[in-house]
Amino acid sequence: MTELYENDLKLIKERGVAALCGIDEAGRGALAGPVVIAGVVLDYGFSVESLNDSKQLSPKKRRALYEEITLRALAYEIVALPVSLIDEINILQATLQGFQMIYKKLKSSCDYALIDGRDLPSGIKGEAVIGGDHIHACIAAASILAKVYRDDLMIDLDNIYPEYGFAAHKGYGTKKHYEALAAFGACKEHRQSFRLF
Repeated sequence: MTELYENDLKLIKERGVAALCGIDEAGRGALAGPVVIAGVVLDYGFSVESLNDSKQLSPKKRRALYEEITLRALAYEIVALPVSLIDEINILQATLQGFQMIYKKLKSSCDYALIDGRDLPSGIKGEAVIGGDHIHACIAAASILAKVYRDDLMIDLDNIYPEYGFAAHKGYGTKKHYEALAAFGACKEHRQSFRLF
């Protein structure tokens, strides 16, 4: 069993937790596309090997782990919040709202949540853990689900808006993305509340 799993089990014992869920997001810093939040309740009778922060894994490895996590988890939920909401209430509030939505969906399956980052939204019993996807298996699992799900959404958007190269940079502010913005302007999947130019 990996150190990340051991950290989860230690916390479960220390806090007297019956069932633990990890929650993480993908796409918070992107210029385009939704922010995706995922939550996972792991089955600690099984150890998913190579579980780590999604950004440390190759796309192929993330995809394989996504399949294994969704197969073996006791419960999981994924929600994608659209650009329109991000622009209406800002990215932080949209992310916090997503955390609350996931927690409500998983509340019958868990009694304590670990959220990656520094913000614990109201109404959630649990704690925020900075760098949690490097520390806890449940958060690492959530980060993988959020990342793979969002990447797939951005690949779909690339078919609609091929001029921006969403499949390659997934909406983040790369040189090629800024060049495409300068050439074509913003599309409706770009976050107008972000500095795009």
